Amino acid sequence: MTTKWPIPRPTEHAAIRAVCRSGRPTPSVPALMAALLDANERRDREGVCLAAHRVVRAAEEQQ
Repeated sequence: MTTKWPIPRPTEHAAIRAVCRSGRPTPSVPALMAALLDANERRDREGVCLAAHRVVRAAEEQQ
């Protein structure tokens, strides 16, 4: 049995390129704002950050 060390893993750049190849529809800004408000009410800091970034991306795509 041969072992390879370290185990080869994809880099972050390769993962980002793979995601960019698959087009996914962006949710609407009102839906994202509702998710942002919901995360804020639940005091979910990570959810607030993610939703806020998605709102900005969706708003940029609509321009």
